[in-house]
Amino acid sequence: MSRRIAPHLPPWLAHALSAQRGPVPWSAVTRGALSAGPLLLVAVQTGLTSLGVVAAVAAMLAGINDRPGSRRVSVQRIGVPALGGALGLVIGTYTGQGTGSVVLTVVLTVVGLVAGGMSAIGPVASAVGTQLLVGAAIGAGMPLPEPGWERALAYLAGAGWLLVLRLVLPTPGSLAGDFRFDGERAAVAGVYEAVAELLDAVGGPDAIRRRAALTAALDHAQDALAGPRLRKYASSSTERRLHAQYAAALPLAEAATALAWAEEPIAERASEGPRRLAAAVRGNTHTGPLPAPSRSAPALRALDDALLHAAEVFDQGRGGDLHTRPRSAGDRLRAAFGSAGREYGLRVALCFGASSAVAQALHQSQWYGQHEHWYWLPATAVFLVKPDLGPLASRVLNRAAGTVLGALLFAGLAAVLPRPEGLIALVALSGALIPVATRHFAAQTAVATVLILALVMVGGEPQASAGRIGETLLACAIVLIVGHLPMPGQHGGGVRARLTAASDAAHAYLTHVLDEADTPRIGTSGTPSDHRAARWTLRREGEARRIGTSGTPSDHRATRWTLRREAYRTLAEARSAISLSAHELPALARHTEGADEVAHLLERLVDTTTACAVHLDDTGRIGPRHEERLAAVLTELARRGERVGLRPPPRTPLAG
Repeated sequence: MSRRIAPHLPPWLAHALSAQRGPVPWSAVTRGALSAGPLLLVAVQTGLTSLGVVAAVAAMLAGINDRPGSRRVSVQRIGVPALGGALGLVIGTYTGQGTGSVVLTVVLTVVGLVAGGMSAIGPVASAVGTQLLVGAAIGAGMPLPEPGWERALAYLAGAGWLLVLRLVLPTPGSLAGDFRFDGERAAVAGVYEAVAELLDAVGGPDAIRRRAALTAALDHAQDALAGPRLRKYASSSTERRLHAQYAAALPLAEAATALAWAEEPIAERASEGPRRLAAAVRGNTHTGPLPAPSRSAPALRALDDALLHAAEVFDQGRGGDLHTRPRSAGDRLRAAFGSAGREYGLRVALCFGASSAVAQALHQSQWYGQHEHWYWLPATAVFLVKPDLGPLASRVLNRAAGTVLGALLFAGLAAVLPRPEGLIALVALSGALIPVATRHFAAQTAVATVLILALVMVGGEPQASAGRIGETLLACAIVLIVGHLPMPGQHGGGVRARLTAASDAAHAYLTHVLDEADTPRIGTSGTPSDHRAARWTLRREGEARRIGTSGTPSDHRATRWTLRREAYRTLAEARSAISLSAHELPALARHTEGADEVAHLLERLVDTTTACAVHLDDTGRIGPRHEERLAAVLTELARRGERVGLRPPPRTPLAG
């Protein structure tokens, strides 16, 4: 019987065809249905149609940023980019009205340079840059009767309405406690579930993937709890309890990582405790009885100690450190003006400036016919040049396919739907589909195309499906050309910048643990049991440098967990950047060859450092097996790092 062999797709095509999976986010779907459509309906009924179109566009862009997470994080994720979009509207409107085409193109190019550079700072800054550019394109290329400041207020009102819905409407499962913190509760429960899944995978081939999933869960929970706040500390008992439960998960994650590093199977009941803790967080209940301890190895003893500590914290819930270090203004400026920011800023500036110039030339030559709006071409280029949305080839293919599908679909619907009622209903339906469509860029593009074409038609413009398809293909060509142009410096600057940050964080974590090993300890000359006895004596006495009366970790362990979180977080960011680069066309992917192997070595280094820390806590020293693995991975890392242009790390005694 012959076996059917699946075709092997090139990475860039495989990425274009892949899509995210998961349950339907019904809460986000409900918010989407209640945002753009109702806003447009109110505007039409009150005679403010053009401002309603602007508000609906803002609500659509806010819906794209309406991702799972806590309400506090949604303020930052939705609100801050909206400010950038409003600023872009003001810049585009007043520049477009008071200058000629050449000056306008120069101004938009400079805005693209600034927005591109700031996008290297982080996800929220990248969203700000996107909406800044889209707002500038709409302000300059969508002539409206209202002045720029009114457009900006309408834009903020549209995004603000969706944000109000996000803050006010409860979500499924929020009745287990204070509904304001249902996103935080789900995120913290996800950490304990990820710990349990990692423990189940210990000794098997799935352990590495489960450890990466644990890192993602910790990052998500840390972000959910550390969002913007009016007061410095948690202001309610529910929030303090969640902070304490998150902090109690860190030693569990540390012990589980050490067990995975040892690659020795453990008893199935080891994961029962974290699962019961996850259920307690999700249901806002007490932990109940935990499984009997198993203390045959340092990592298992650490796991048992962490479970006991977590059970105590769950009963008290007096708060806990999130183990984050806020980025300073200097850190953000260095990211924006670093190699990644410069490279990306130049590409965005060229794409945005060139597409704006071409759009104005086509508009003045009346290639658009009776259409007055020329914003579509530069706005499309903004989304195409964004690496957040996937590799360049994948973005171009999906954008082209999504626009063609959306434009054809709208052309058919526009021929039969009543106006404006049917078009407003179509806007509401498209807003509801946005949260689901964000799983694939082509689907997101198709839904957004239908929504925008409906808005433009409600605003009085004729049907423009054919023109939108042609402009999208032009934008694809511009971005493909600029994306392959040589730039000052090296290609792949973003990957190298993130890999360097991950290397620095990993070595900072290693240095701290090695310094800990060199620090004299009580009982370091005795047996392992003597060390543990001394440590628990300090806990019972309540010494501030170890475990205080509130059950919080000692200063050195808190610092270690902060450094460990930074190491794993920067590694995850580097992995994402490397994966995107690997799925580019070969002409671009070759510039970051070998980066994946370096990231794998850095992961081994951080995992081994974590195992060293757990062993150090139990025995007062680093074991020979740990030293051998550290020396081997440091030597290999130094050799491979040079090939990808990674800055040499600081020397350590174990590096040889």
